[in-house]
Amino acid sequence: MKFKHALLLTFLILLVDQALKIYIKTCYYMGQENVLLQAIPWLRFHFIENEGMAYGWKLGGEWGKIALTSFRLIAVGFGTHYILGIIRKKYHAGYIVCVTFIYAGAIGNLIDSLFYGLVFEASDPYLQNLAHGIWQNGFQGGYAGFLHGKVVDMLYMPIIEDAYFPDWFPIWGGESFMFFRPVFNIADAAISGGVFAILIFQNKFFPSAAPVKEQEETEAPTA
Repeated sequence: MKFKHALLLTFLILLVDQALKIYIKTCYYMGQENVLLQAIPWLRFHFIENEGMAYGWKLGGEWGKIALTSFRLIAVGFGTHYILGIIRKKYHAGYIVCVTFIYAGAIGNLIDSLFYGLVFEASDPYLQNLAHGIWQNGFQGGYAGFLHGKVVDMLYMPIIEDAYFPDWFPIWGGESFMFFRPVFNIADAAISGGVFAILIFQNKFFPSAAPVKEQEETEAPTA
């Protein structure tokens, strides 16, 4: 696999990720939810924003946001160097693809953190407004400064909801539960998919380099 192939894959993931985020940001109000396919009622769009970590997790405070975005910038720079290195060393193509997915996902969420605050209006959960881009309102400015943009999430898959633990279940017996609760985006999915694939196929990606040495049989001396 060549570096141009990794770049093409990165571009395609970013294209899908950013196109969907821009669509959701400008066409959905905060908290709006729609079922995508009636035959699959748990496959939904649900618009939320978060401070930048995957699946809605966050590092608190303004400095936490700056630290997280700065870490992403460093990670993307390291990722570029790392991908070049594993391609040069001719690592397994599947491993390079997985690393590229992780790399593209990191860039996807980084773009939100760097620029979305500059180019979009705020999405207000109380006004339920559609947040236009600043180009639609005479370049009046966005909702936050550089490094302070919020990451757009929209993929929601509550496969099991309105269910209850049986009464005999320890600790949570009788309480309601939901699976799968997090709301995420394409970038999050690319990162998670890349990590899980590496864990699952690590034996294929990194076969043992140590050759099995055949032991020579020695013949017993004949009398």
